[in-house]
Amino acid sequence: MTLHTISVQALSILRALGRDLHARLVARPVSAAIVLVGTGLLMGGAINAASVNRLQEQVSGQAQSLEATRREAQREVNALATRLAELQAQANRLNALGERLTRIAKLGDGEFDFAQPVGMGGAEPSQDMPARALVEGMDAVEAGFAHSGRQLSVLEALLFDQELERNAVPSRSPVESGYVTSGFGGRADPFGGGRQFHKGIDFHARTGDPVLAVADGVVSFSGVRSGYGNVVEVDHGNGFVTRYAHNSRNTVKVGDLVRVGQQVARAGSTGRSTGAHVHLEVWENGRLHNPRKFLELARK
Repeated sequence: MTLHTISVQALSILRALGRDLHARLVARPVSAAIVLVGTGLLMGGAINAASVNRLQEQVSGQAQSLEATRREAQREVNALATRLAELQAQANRLNALGERLTRIAKLGDGEFDFAQPVGMGGAEPSQDMPARALVEGMDAVEAGFAHSGRQLSVLEALLFDQELERNAVPSRSPVESGYVTSGFGGRADPFGGGRQFHKGIDFHARTGDPVLAVADGVVSFSGVRSGYGNVVEVDHGNGFVTRYAHNSRNTVKVGDLVRVGQQVARAGSTGRSTGAHVHLEVWENGRLHNPRKFLELARK
């Protein structure tokens, strides 16, 4: 083997060794880079997962806070709704009370119309109302309702007492329609001539026509009296007693409560009578009165 041949082979071996060494030197940095990159990706993934968890926890906490706020707001709305219902009930009570007072006081039609809304107006634009201002306004309305209710209740009691007193005084005719056939006081006796004192007023009526109470009261007598025939007497509790005589039949009994205008008997001609009529007498504390003055007072 020649020296040239050996040299050539040695050079080839050196070149192969060089290539292998170069490959090793190149491969190692790439592997390190791969390890570094992989480690970075793993660390970055861990950091991102922690951030996501924190965000999820924040969102969950905010959702719970919003739900608690919503529940609290709903409780306040429900409380306001309860207050509103109470105010509506008080308003309905005051309206009903006002209507009763209007009837009792006999106020003119349309003067106090509780069925129509109250007129209101204003040129200024509206603004948002704070919740506290709404609550304070409802408190003020409730206080006003309570004060008005107390005043109207006192007024109702006074008017009711006046109505009771008025209804307990003879104030209407004992017949639905008819004229006076014989007045109060001295007159010619229709039975056998001469003069007699007539204790009441006679009203024209047909047999069976209703005889009406001239005031509120309690029936104190229902039966037959000499000369009067069938008689009903009503005690009005204020010293007044009214007597309805010559009835064909009585329709009430002792102890019955009667209202002004209520039927107490049927007209007739029992007792000392010349024909069907209604005889009315008015007594006050045992003293006889002319019924006509009460009828005239009622017309006025």
